Amino acid sequence: MSPTRLCVLALALTCCTASFPDGNMVTSGKNGKLKYAQTPKGDRIMDYSHAGYMGGGVALPEVPGLDTVVMIAGVEDYTPLIQSAIDRVSALPVKDGFRGAVILGPGTFPCSGAINISADGVVLRGSGTPSDKRSTIVMSGERHAALNIQRPRQRPAHPRRNDSPAVKVTDKYVPFGSSSVHLADASSFKPGDEVWIRKPVTSQWIAFMHMDDLWRNGKPETWLAVGSYLTTARTISKVSGRQVWFTVPLADSYDRQYTSDSTFVSLAPKDDFLVKQSGVENLIVVSPDQPVNHTVSKYYGLRIYGKDCWARDVDFYETMESIHVGGSRITLRKVSVIRNVDHVGSSKPAEFAPDGSQVLMDSCYVRGNNLWSVGIGARIPGPIVMLNCTFDGNCRMQGHQRWSTAFLLDNCKSPDGGIDFLNRGEMGSGHGWTTGWSVAWNCEAKEFINQNPPGSYNWMIGCIGKRVQQRRPFDKEGPFLPEGEYISHGTHVSPESLYLSQLEERLGKAAVKAIGY
Repeated sequence: MSPTRLCVLALALTCCTASFPDGNMVTSGKNGKLKYAQTPKGDRIMDYSHAGYMGGGVALPEVPGLDTVVMIAGVEDYTPLIQSAIDRVSALPVKDGFRGAVILGPGTFPCSGAINISADGVVLRGSGTPSDKRSTIVMSGERHAALNIQRPRQRPAHPRRNDSPAVKVTDKYVPFGSSSVHLADASSFKPGDEVWIRKPVTSQWIAFMHMDDLWRNGKPETWLAVGSYLTTARTISKVSGRQVWFTVPLADSYDRQYTSDSTFVSLAPKDDFLVKQSGVENLIVVSPDQPVNHTVSKYYGLRIYGKDCWARDVDFYETMESIHVGGSRITLRKVSVIRNVDHVGSSKPAEFAPDGSQVLMDSCYVRGNNLWSVGIGARIPGPIVMLNCTFDGNCRMQGHQRWSTAFLLDNCKSPDGGIDFLNRGEMGSGHGWTTGWSVAWNCEAKEFINQNPPGSYNWMIGCIGKRVQQRRPFDKEGPFLPEGEYISHGTHVSPESLYLSQLEERLGKAAVKAIGY
């Protein structure tokens, strides 16, 4: 890279990152209410408390058991028996939102194929305790995930198309964390409508983000395609004149200067492809050792494509790319991935991939080396919350690629690894800026990499660990990218938990107790 190019890039990066206001972004006010600071454009840390089952603050249900599978002498593969029990319960009528649970007895259940929940209101629950033959699925056979909560042959791909009439957003700038927008005409919307807010990817915005010069091995790479959209699903709570409010704040900013004045709101398609009100509980899943690269791995853990679904008290041993979540309002509580055999290769698996909106990982755990403890994919709008999670080993948490927004890591620990909000540049296939508008709150890690994208912020508040500056990957002589915002680095702040404090303020102490705190 030429000296002139270096100077231009450094100047552009400096100009594109606004100065940060003094003090913390969220504090406890004199009246006990949370007090939020704002950036010069009005951005504020969003209310993350909407993450989780039923939109946060709702206890996971206790669904009655209606069928049971126990160990039987001579059975070598329990896949058909367990699946048949799930299918029987799936055929029952829904009552109060649920059909029923299938109970696995204590013991070990060899399974050569996936166990699939494709109906609403169905639960698979193990029994026993860690010291008393807890229900354990032992994987074998062809490549598969041990547990699936999803419709057959359907994937909720990131939404890009919608045939509903679109109404233009007229605001010059909609700050991050806002709960409303103004429309050219709001008469076609009403409270309770599910809508999409669609932000176009323009050449102006890509140039502003310095994502128009990604080259690797002599070939250009595409960060986000011009003409595509960043789509956020929300529910309308109120309509007044041309202004509409949403039940969950927005997880990005919307700047007319970089959207060609073409941000729109439209009715969302039905989400019938998502399984609703189903879960897996109290299980151990064991995979054969996989001392290989993740591109040839055979055994995965759990796949959820749903709404208001959950997994709790489930431990996965030696699975790879273990947990993948799509959809919305999902809780993973006390879900663990334990890898004793190290992953092989420079391209790493993501053991948790919470690629949905309003996802809560509560008290989850990863142990392993040479992997992403959490890796979030492309175009995912938050809130995505990791609360009281621990990641042991040489592993890192990242927003992994292509502008996913509004993560909160709250009291998470990675003693031998890292937490990163960064620009991955030409890494992968041009992952570029991975995240904006994300927060690490009272976290502890060996290393933190925190960078501010142009026009956006990332905050690390009350965190303890080494701050690492970094150039854009493959830029051996380029400037260090601007650091994100470090506030009270090296000393924890109050409130102790941002998520729980926001939840209590929004729904009261009973909501905090309902989720186990």
